[in-house]
Amino acid sequence: MSKSSQSSPKIRTKFFPETSSKSVAYWLLGSAASVFGIVVFGGLTRLTESGLSITEWRPVTGSLPPRNEEDWDAEFTKYRSSPEFKLLNPHMTLDEFKSIYYMEWIHRIWGRVVGVSFLLPAIYFIARRKVSAPMAGKIVGIAGLIGFQGFLGWWMVKSGLKDDLFAPGSHPRVSQYRLTAHLGTAFLCYTAMLWNGLSILREHKLLADPQAATRLFERLKSPVLRVFRRSVGALAVLVFCTAMSGGLVAGLDAGLIYNDFPYMGLGLTPPKSELFSDYYSHTPDKSDIWWRNALENPSLVQLDHRILATTTFTSVVGLWTYTKLSPTVRTMLPAACKKGMHGVVGFVCLQVALGISTLLYLVPLPLASAHQAGSLALLSSVIILGGRTWVPRRAAQLVSQRLGKSHLAPSRSVV
Repeated sequence: MSKSSQSSPKIRTKFFPETSSKSVAYWLLGSAASVFGIVVFGGLTRLTESGLSITEWRPVTGSLPPRNEEDWDAEFTKYRSSPEFKLLNPHMTLDEFKSIYYMEWIHRIWGRVVGVSFLLPAIYFIARRKVSAPMAGKIVGIAGLIGFQGFLGWWMVKSGLKDDLFAPGSHPRVSQYRLTAHLGTAFLCYTAMLWNGLSILREHKLLADPQAATRLFERLKSPVLRVFRRSVGALAVLVFCTAMSGGLVAGLDAGLIYNDFPYMGLGLTPPKSELFSDYYSHTPDKSDIWWRNALENPSLVQLDHRILATTTFTSVVGLWTYTKLSPTVRTMLPAACKKGMHGVVGFVCLQVALGISTLLYLVPLPLASAHQAGSLALLSSVIILGGRTWVPRRAAQLVSQRLGKSHLAPSRSVV
């Protein structure tokens, strides 16, 4: 008996416990909420054209705003040398500058708070052995991603401070590529925090009743639900890609053209000559005309976003209909998954309504901000649905180990 127990697989390591503390889960979820907030506020910073008001990157000394009129004059002088001031705001007063400066300053301070409030507790939890070994690695990875996000933020802003990075005489703006990279990294940070926080809580819930967990796993692993499980994963990727295409729309101000729906001008799409214009090609043989128009032509970028958004909506409704019309899926699907599916349907309907309204009303600040928040909320609902649908490999191992120990316990007592 002792040999069999020694030969059974062990998940516990020498330093880390086999499961992470619930306090780690609550901290991760709190961090995710903070990232959600800064993403929405970052959108407001862009919509109010405040992002280029601070022309330097000072991670330490820039933590404090100007403290007197002399400091304000110095900051305003730096801003007056920027392309945005020269081309867009040549008549801006100091008081007007202060309002956009504080928007960008709050955004940067919030970013520092996200970093510090993640890094310090991460060190504590790992040092105090409050996390499992796999979770410790994930937390270190998220910390690195936060640091990379800070670098991307300044790299993005820097693209709007040099007029050689955009067409002469055009609206000064940051690179849509850099903006989308910055947005995408924020989404990844948020998703990682949300997913891992929920995973820890789910792990504790499953381990509280290993027999019920085993029955749930057998149900979720059923071949009947294979299509549903894979569809949820594909849906998460689709929602993320749609949100990133929205970043390109924002970076190019593509939402300010073709402000009707479902038509774009005289038809469902603009003319082909407009969608694939030679103007955006940078090579003599026009070999880059396809991808450059897809990423730099506002007309095609908006059309792509419409197509992706419509595909997302159709996919969600189609998957929901599948769970209703298929008797075997309807019977096998756990109640928690059904509720999660309903949540995804609700959020996708809300997001479509916000997107169309934002377009029709020429991108007003409240609607545009709500639309950006809606994209992250929709992704959250899909991630939550995935957490209820996919079988967590590590949790399944722990549950199996717990059941093995419970079976061995009586024989040990006899010996």
